[in-house]
Amino acid sequence: MTESGGYRRILLKLSGESLMGDLEYGTDPKRVQSVAKQIAQIHAQGVEVGIVVGAGNIYRGLAGAAEGMDRATADYMGMLATVLNALALQDALETAGAPTRVQSAITISEVAEPYIRRKAMRHLEKGRIVVFAGGTGNPFFTTDTAAALRAAEIRAEAVLMAKNGVQGVFTADPALDPDAEFIEQITHMEAIEKRLKVMDATALSLCLENGLPIHVFNMSDDGAIARVVSGERIGTLVIT
Repeated sequence: MTESGGYRRILLKLSGESLMGDLEYGTDPKRVQSVAKQIAQIHAQGVEVGIVVGAGNIYRGLAGAAEGMDRATADYMGMLATVLNALALQDALETAGAPTRVQSAITISEVAEPYIRRKAMRHLEKGRIVVFAGGTGNPFFTTDTAAALRAAEIRAEAVLMAKNGVQGVFTADPALDPDAEFIEQITHMEAIEKRLKVMDATALSLCLENGLPIHVFNMSDDGAIARVVSGERIGTLVIT
């Protein structure tokens, strides 16, 4: 973190839903371009950016096909879906003027580099945004866990959890419980013990062990990423 309170290197976790816009499922090109512009803005300010992207927007359309399917097979389908999102995001980022590389934990050499930690670090040092696709490359692990793992591997200073239309972390689901209270700050351990919907328990444990702060905020707010990166407190902060 810089003297002004800003971050030099971050890991941004984008949910698939954050690329969906108002669609029932799929990818909204305008939404992807809007997200890419926000990321390109902080990149232009000298922040090194790694991104892990989810696949909820695509997997909604696959849910029927995956019903009753072997869990490992369904998870591999989800990993492949993250590659589609990563390619769409890469195209939008480069259109916005930000050099970008996609690295996949699943080998798809025609469209993405294989994930190699030292190469990812070099890309970041050279001023390239790195989009990590394919989750961890293993079934039974979420993209939240992939985000925590990649953040630790690239020595990110913080994990930014960009949510779709959600202000941050609440004591309960605000869509279902009108008495749900917003939480401004909480520890990793409290989030695990209270089973709050920040990240899954494996991802939270990884962040706890590596002392990684987590910022949970609403991606729909214009300039939200830049505000968090600059050190402004918005959304929920999860710290050790």
